[in-house]
Amino acid sequence: VAMAATRSVMRAVRVFEFGGPEVLKLQSDVLVPVPKENQVLIKVHACGVNPVETYIRSGTYARKPALPYTPGSDVAGVIESVGEHVTAFKKGDRVFTLETLSGGYAEYAVAAASRVFPLPDKLDFRQGAALGVPYFTAYRALCQKGRAKAGESVLVHGASGGVGLAACQIARACGLKVLGTAGTEEGMNMILRNGAHQAFNHRDPNYTEKIKAGTGPGGVDIIIEMLSNVNLDADLQLLACAGRVMVVGCRGRIEINPRDTMSRESSIIGVSLFLATEEERRECATAILDGIEAGWLKPVVGLEYPLEKVAQAHEDIIHSSGARGKMVLLL
Repeated sequence: VAMAATRSVMRAVRVFEFGGPEVLKLQSDVLVPVPKENQVLIKVHACGVNPVETYIRSGTYARKPALPYTPGSDVAGVIESVGEHVTAFKKGDRVFTLETLSGGYAEYAVAAASRVFPLPDKLDFRQGAALGVPYFTAYRALCQKGRAKAGESVLVHGASGGVGLAACQIARACGLKVLGTAGTEEGMNMILRNGAHQAFNHRDPNYTEKIKAGTGPGGVDIIIEMLSNVNLDADLQLLACAGRVMVVGCRGRIEINPRDTMSRESSIIGVSLFLATEEERRECATAILDGIEAGWLKPVVGLEYPLEKVAQAHEDIIHSSGARGKMVLLL
């Protein structure tokens, strides 16, 4: 007698209502998703935690997923099964993702095959979970939207987090003069080890004066800005002629004087990975995989949490005293 196939269950974080970190509920009876055509199922070993996931969870972000949902986009793990028409991957392949369809804070996740990339043997799963959003965002901000050229200078404002360290490594490899800011001594040392030529403490009340002294009268060509609601006004004073501020992160409003852009013919450019075309994503992936191969691209993993501590991770990524690498959940 043919038995009805029973679908297996997994542990996954579910959000049933928007709100604070306490709305993240770990459940042990969530059905394992099934990959459809052009999709793959990944056994998740590690998943990155990004600030944007806290904004989405709180319900204040422009994109609101349908409830209930599982957060998480950057996973690293092993292909468990593939849907129809998938030829690029097979069961057992080590991979990392840029995004998932079912959510990454879970033991298994489904992703579109086009958002999945091979994880080189040089990197472990924790590092693999630190690749997707940070490195693609940093490459997009610097190279695709910022049009960075060798010989230019870049200030990475908030350089010790996942995107910031990625930006330092990429900028250094592209031949830029790299300045970075962090909020702790440890963070400053970390950015100097990861490509920055100079580090500044953004808690020092005079730090922008020190940056001006460090860049000379010209100013900086590009600023990669993680907290534009705090720094944008000051950023506009630090730019060189034709300089550009790349707005990567923002948590609110800020008042600026547009005249500051006129005197330098400078630009404020928003960066959103979600608007990247398929072609742009492929370009990012190629550059990132080349960097890993060449040895200069090494993700720095920061705080690590088990899935049970996901609410604490969401609390810490917004309120901790200073980022030190990419925060990951371990499964």
